[in-house]
Amino acid sequence: MGEQADVLLLVGDLTDYGLPEEATILVEELHAATKKPVVTVLGNHDFESGKQEMVKEILARAEITVLDGDACEIEGIGFAGVKGFCGGFENCALEPWGEESIKRFVHEAADEALKLESALARLKSRTRVALLHYSPIRATVVGEPPEIFAFLGSRRLEEPLNRFPVAAVFHGHAHKGTLEGRTSAGRPVYNVAMPLLRASFPGTMPFRVVEVDADPQEETPLIEEPANAEA
Repeated sequence: MGEQADVLLLVGDLTDYGLPEEATILVEELHAATKKPVVTVLGNHDFESGKQEMVKEILARAEITVLDGDACEIEGIGFAGVKGFCGGFENCALEPWGEESIKRFVHEAADEALKLESALARLKSRTRVALLHYSPIRATVVGEPPEIFAFLGSRRLEEPLNRFPVAAVFHGHAHKGTLEGRTSAGRPVYNVAMPLLRASFPGTMPFRVVEVDADPQEETPLIEEPANAEA
C-alpha cells in the first residue's frame, strides 16, 4: 500500500473488541508497513469495550488522523469523516416516531449526518473525499441479507454527500456487499470492507487504489481507476 498510494485510508473496525492493546498492535503494524499519511474513522467494533477514546488517543499519538466529524487536508485533497450509523435506506429508513428509544436511535444517525456535513463544509479544498464506516447508500450493501440492510447504513449519511462536491466516498461494514455504487447525485461510493475485497480479488492484497485530482476543472471530480488499480 505504501508503494502504490499517497494516503492510506482506513474505514473503521481497526480492532476486534475495541481494546487499547489491539490499537497498539495496529500502530506497530502500520509503522512497519508505510510512512505515508494514515487517515481513519472508527467502526462499531472499536466501540465494543467502551474504550474508544483510549483507542483514538493511541492512534493520535502515532500521528494517525482519526476523523469524527473532523476534516483535514493532505496534498491538496480534503478528507472528512465520521463513523456513521444505521437506520436504513430510501423509503425504508426508520423515522423518529413512537417510543423514546426509537427516537434516540434515529437521532444518532441524524447526528452523525450533521457531523459529516459540518466537516465537509469546513473543507476549502477543491477536491473532497469522505470516509465512513457505515454505508450512505443501499447499492453497496446489496449482497448482504436484505433483512439486515437497515443495520448496515443510513440514507441520512447520503444527504450531505449530495450537497457538497465529493470526489469519492469510502466505507466498510458490509462484508458481503457490493464494491461500488453512486449516491442519487452521482457521487461515487466504494465499499472497501476487507472481507469483500478478499472475496472479490482472491490471491491479491485486500486494498484498492483510487486516484483523484487535487486541482479539478469540474465541480465533482473523479479520475477513473486504472485497469490494474485493484491489488
